[in-house]
Amino acid sequence: MSQPANPRLQIDFCGLRFNTPLVLLSGCVGFGEEYTRVQGFSNQDAGAVCLKGTTLAPRLGNPPHRVYETPAGMLNAIGLQNPGVDVVVRDILPTLDFSETRFIANVSGSTVEEYREVTRRFDDSPIDAMEINISCPNVKQGGVAFGNDPVMAAQVVAACRAATRKPLITKLSPNQTDITTGARACLEAGSDAFSVINTLMGMAIDVERRSPVLGNNQGGLSGPAIRPIAVLKVHQVYQVCRPHGVPIIGQGGVQTAADALEFLIAGASAVGVGTALFYDPLVCRKINQGISDYLERHALGSVAQLVGSLRLHGSTGPRCVC
Repeated sequence: MSQPANPRLQIDFCGLRFNTPLVLLSGCVGFGEEYTRVQGFSNQDAGAVCLKGTTLAPRLGNPPHRVYETPAGMLNAIGLQNPGVDVVVRDILPTLDFSETRFIANVSGSTVEEYREVTRRFDDSPIDAMEINISCPNVKQGGVAFGNDPVMAAQVVAACRAATRKPLITKLSPNQTDITTGARACLEAGSDAFSVINTLMGMAIDVERRSPVLGNNQGGLSGPAIRPIAVLKVHQVYQVCRPHGVPIIGQGGVQTAADALEFLIAGASAVGVGTALFYDPLVCRKINQGISDYLERHALGSVAQLVGSLRLHGSTGPRCVC
């Protein structure tokens, strides 16, 4: 793996070295090859790439329309379209350059057994880690139902934990009643890290037709509109994770270095970039430079010194309290 342009951007995530704290989010970069066709783009600008959500059998996904632009965001209801785990492992993973960055599989399913089996098949592959997608709002079975029930979420994590020794990152839903309860349950079941947050459920209506714009009726809202919610959720989950040294990938509407810094200060060890890639495929390079400039300006030796450094009003130091 190549050395980062600035060693201060390098982080340790579940024992894996990331050359930058940025992670390209699942569903936004296909299976890691999509943006490599864009001039100037390089996977080396990200510490890790999360592959598209993968199920046991192939899925066609939801009927159109699947994507709709909203003020300061985007609704999507792709529905986990993918060729199935066997095709991904056999045909796609061998085409990826694992010397450029880390690659994280996104494990999806409709039953606990499916999650376990997809995890098992990725375990016997060069993939670096796995993200358990228990919070997808765009499928009618499994998905968000698992993510919103701490008991069911823990069952999925435990099943995946039994199927691999590779790092497991649980993707938490913002649509559950108390995200910290879900985080604790998943932590006890064996999760090594968390992604915070997945998209929020939303709907857009065609007023002339008086019907939903999306073929799935509802979809997941991403983009800058959800960033303040995501930052708060990271701060809350960090309280659960901090005593155990469990890292968080903070995500939701990151467009600039300042956005990424918010997540780091709130408690994230890494920061996901997704929707912003659709209109600026080279945005990671700019964010990395902005974080580097910030570290230099504040005489900080590494990104790790920023993690959880939030000073709440009324506190006397860099300590987060709920």
